[in-house]
Amino acid sequence: MEQNVQTEKKNKLALITGASRGIGAAIASAFAADGFNLVLTCNNSYPALQKFACELENNHNIKCTPVQCDMGNSDEVDALFSRISSLDVLINNAGISHIGLLNEMSVEDWHHVLSVNLDSLFYTCKHAIPLFLQTHAGCIINISSVWGSNGASMEVAYSASKGGVNAFTKALAKELAPSNIPVNAIACGVIDTSMNNCFSEEEREALQAEIPADRFGQPEEVARLVLQTAKAPTYMTGQIITIDGGWY
Repeated sequence: MEQNVQTEKKNKLALITGASRGIGAAIASAFAADGFNLVLTCNNSYPALQKFACELENNHNIKCTPVQCDMGNSDEVDALFSRISSLDVLINNAGISHIGLLNEMSVEDWHHVLSVNLDSLFYTCKHAIPLFLQTHAGCIINISSVWGSNGASMEVAYSASKGGVNAFTKALAKELAPSNIPVNAIACGVIDTSMNNCFSEEEREALQAEIPADRFGQPEEVARLVLQTAKAPTYMTGQIITIDGGWY
């Protein structure tokens, strides 16, 4: 990213992390359709993100800047924000999972999950808050999971990281409420994305049978909820909003 990211007066700016596919891409599409300028990040799919950004610009007449950034790396997040001079919405969506027995998990894998899923919120919010305080406006939305409250066998690190996201959200909401900056989280149930490709067809059917809605959620449904949350009254803050088809 060679130039500073500036917003036009008629367009607000949203930063969406982990936006090359799945829930992040759906959120980006929803915000672009609503007239937001965007900064989108990813770590491993940058060519796809560049193509996606061009499509959003052409289809919605907005400014969309793709950035390759490891959100779990503080130096890379520092570099990202050094080029952002104003911001209206921060959406922390970047996340990874790890499936396996805890006693077989390496220390490196544990730290990787926690850095991408939880440390990244500290890095982005630390930079975004001063930008929001310039206008006493803006909002932060963190993408969480039902496993952050209930825990998932074979996904201890992921569950722990999302539990941390929920606590982080509630605590920061109290800190920023006097400044009119809401902080909320969206706790997703099973959403039909590539993150669930690890399940066999039989496992998917068994999982779906547990969900009262009798289906997986769609990324576009999460995106609509995120956009609604961004436009909600600022008095709604510190909430963990669940979208899971009645599962939990």
